[in-house]
Amino acid sequence: MWLAAAAPSLARRLLFLGPPPPPLLLLLLSSSSRRRRRLHSLGLAAMPEKRPFERLPADVCPINYSLCLKPDLLDFTFEGKLEASAQVRQATNQIVMNCADIDIITASYVPEGDEEIHATGFNYQNEDEKVTLSFPSTLQPGTGTLKIDFVGELNDKMKGFYRSKYTTPSGEVRYAAVTQFEATDARRAFPCWDEPAIKATFDISLVVPKDRVALSNMNVIDRKPYPDDENVVEVKFARTPVMSTYLVAFVVGEYDFVETRSKDGVCVRVYTPVGKAEQGKFALEVAAKTLPFYKDYFNVPYPLPKIDLIAIADFAAGAMENWGLVTYRETALLIDPKNSCSSSRQWVALVVGHELAHQWFGNLVTMEWWTHLWLNEGFASWIEYLCVDHCFPEYDIWTQFVSADYTRAQELDALDNSHPIEVSVGHPSEVDEIFDAISYSKGASVIRMLHDYIGDKDFKKGMNMYLTKFQQKNAATEDLWESLENASGKPIAAVMNTWTKQMGFPLIYVEAEQKEDDRLLRLSQRKFCASGPYVGEDCPQWMVPITISTSEDSSHAKMKILMDKPEMNVVLKDVKPDQWVKLNLGTVGFYRTQYSSAMLESLLPGIRDLSLPPVDRLGLQNDLFSLARAGIISTVEVLKVMEAFVNEPNYTVWSDLSCNLGILSTLLSHTDFYEEIQEFVKDVFSPIGERLGWDPKPGEGHLDALLRGLVLGKLGKAGHKATLEEARRRFKDHVEGKQILSADLRSPVYLTVLKHGDGTTLDIMLKLHKQADMQEEKNRIERVLGATLSPELIQKVLTFALSEEVRPQDTVSVIGGVAGGSKHGRKAAWKFIKDNWEELYNRYQGGFLISRLIKLSVEGFAVDKMAGEVKAFFESHPAPSAERTIQQCCENILLNAAWLKRDAESIHQYLLQRKASPPTA
Repeated sequence: MWLAAAAPSLARRLLFLGPPPPPLLLLLLSSSSRRRRRLHSLGLAAMPEKRPFERLPADVCPINYSLCLKPDLLDFTFEGKLEASAQVRQATNQIVMNCADIDIITASYVPEGDEEIHATGFNYQNEDEKVTLSFPSTLQPGTGTLKIDFVGELNDKMKGFYRSKYTTPSGEVRYAAVTQFEATDARRAFPCWDEPAIKATFDISLVVPKDRVALSNMNVIDRKPYPDDENVVEVKFARTPVMSTYLVAFVVGEYDFVETRSKDGVCVRVYTPVGKAEQGKFALEVAAKTLPFYKDYFNVPYPLPKIDLIAIADFAAGAMENWGLVTYRETALLIDPKNSCSSSRQWVALVVGHELAHQWFGNLVTMEWWTHLWLNEGFASWIEYLCVDHCFPEYDIWTQFVSADYTRAQELDALDNSHPIEVSVGHPSEVDEIFDAISYSKGASVIRMLHDYIGDKDFKKGMNMYLTKFQQKNAATEDLWESLENASGKPIAAVMNTWTKQMGFPLIYVEAEQKEDDRLLRLSQRKFCASGPYVGEDCPQWMVPITISTSEDSSHAKMKILMDKPEMNVVLKDVKPDQWVKLNLGTVGFYRTQYSSAMLESLLPGIRDLSLPPVDRLGLQNDLFSLARAGIISTVEVLKVMEAFVNEPNYTVWSDLSCNLGILSTLLSHTDFYEEIQEFVKDVFSPIGERLGWDPKPGEGHLDALLRGLVLGKLGKAGHKATLEEARRRFKDHVEGKQILSADLRSPVYLTVLKHGDGTTLDIMLKLHKQADMQEEKNRIERVLGATLSPELIQKVLTFALSEEVRPQDTVSVIGGVAGGSKHGRKAAWKFIKDNWEELYNRYQGGFLISRLIKLSVEGFAVDKMAGEVKAFFESHPAPSAERTIQQCCENILLNAAWLKRDAESIHQYLLQRKASPPTA
């Protein structure tokens, strides 16, 4: 499953530098301890007790589900008939299954060759989402058929079997019936053994209106009139392979499609809203290239005859990897050649790559339990980049990985309220909590590090061994390590257990000494903490694959070591005194680096003259920013380094820099010198803005388009006069139809005119939103509406967020945009959430969107008392699936407050000095 991306400017980064003198170190240690005590006093340092939970008993298990469903698209109900071939493993007089929001009408069990036994009672355990079927006599070991007739509701919660609203080309509002079962919602569509390790085959039939498209995991094998109603047909699908319940899917609605065959002969279709088949062609092209890529990489063929990719109007996640029927948000699948921007193309390519990887890694071989969710998601989040790099080398996608995933994971993992990659999960309410940046982005980052440590050849060999051994079965993390260890001969389990079983990651401190023609490096590792130097008694240790490069050859490692102890000395042969030395080539190792002052000084010219590779320039800046955030170095030192990026040409380096400046701007919005940091932003971004201009030049490509949008948006938001004037001129021409804005310029222009506009501007934007035929354009507008500054207009945007005009899953980004737009917006968004909590919580029913909403809305606060207020609100308004997110947000608020107290004055003085004597480029 792909979680829809959060707004990139609202969350990111942490990092490190030279050793502070002892008195300062003592001060840092004591302030770090004080912050931890503050966490404890607020009750934020430990997660609450887990709810008691038992997995399903193993005395009865399914072999095959024969399932027929008849959805009513007008009354929003469905009827179901289940005949499950089951095996009774030990004598029992009851069958326990998962069941939620379903009413069972009749149930019986027919032992093979014996008489039918009718259930005499259905005991629903609603809290645990289980039902116990009681029988008057003992069911003996052997096989038989469990028959259940039931009814359910096509809910509006975007989980289980639910209804999705769409508008026909003629303007009529209708509903499709669609599914989203991961993690634990198949039980809302039919009674089942809803655990990933309880696999079975499925024979699915759907009884649907004859003018609707009906899809499921497998191909259609029969379509016949339904006896009672000439307007209805029964559509029967082929039997699936052995699979887990969370991967079952069905869709009933109105769709067009485009199709092709992969070079391996698999039928690939992309289903789109009616009249938009053209918008499915890009995803079709990506899918058709991707299937053979994975087949070759894993050396295991795709096991089904077809794969469908379908755009769903109301969809909570970004996409879901149902075997053979992958569901997507419209914006994660549809590309309009004229109206889609470059970042949307890239996003579609990544999401398609992610979901198709799951067809092997997750669907063919499935995690044994949710504890191993990271195996599914971390792996798919890594290999999607490998796949996109294969299909679109011009995207420079691995550099983008560092900014999008690696640094995002490190930011979260530096918190006291992070969690290990492998988390013990019990009750269903706990599963949603681990669909986060640790499972996805840290998981992907440590697999990237592991791949680099093993080498591609042995990695592929190990993956093939793993998939072959466990196909159609379940596996745990240890099983993958064993296969990779056998393939590579390296101590994979020993190394990786330090990364998956304990939370956090190390800060590697390094200092150097010249010894004649050699360089002696002294390395030490300590856990990196967002609150400052680690002060605990027993510091965790990691086995860290470390690469070391020099200015002699900046793109290849001069030495590779495995740091398996707290301290190490390393001698680099033949390194001249004037050569720099850098750790973590390519920013692949999941650690931060803190250089001695002398080592850092020697690296900084490599930023200005671009002799450091882009991903290393990015990593160095990001490490420094995080060190400042943690109070290990001064923020002013980082601002000075940021000014060295004046010649920077690389989009991703600018993206990361922009993100960090966004975090700093949000922090300084709590001061009276916010305008000064905007002047700094303008100074840093103006030269690249002037070089790029507004219009594409001959020979430019994908990354130039992304960079132009980023830079113009940054300058426009900061109030850069020439950018603002040009944005207003182009917006006016766009609205009047004289010159339509290119898709890549729309976000920065919309943002700029709204930030510096009035009620008329907002009304025009809302009109553009209403007129937009494409969901991408609607989302583009929704994400920037929060930039408006007037309290009255902010209220109007918040009201709009809950209106019928905004799809339920997109309300979150509208409210989040308001919270991230300004200091007043942040307060207004928090009040709006509190005032409308019942409606919002009911809408998202504890899914991950509620966590996203909370995070986007409160994380920007920087006053100690706000942490207490947020904690108190959620104590009286519980959100079980967001408990960990709430703890993390409160911790971040306290960290922001400490950062502001510590560095605000020195930042202010530095910005005033710059104003008095501007630096020369």
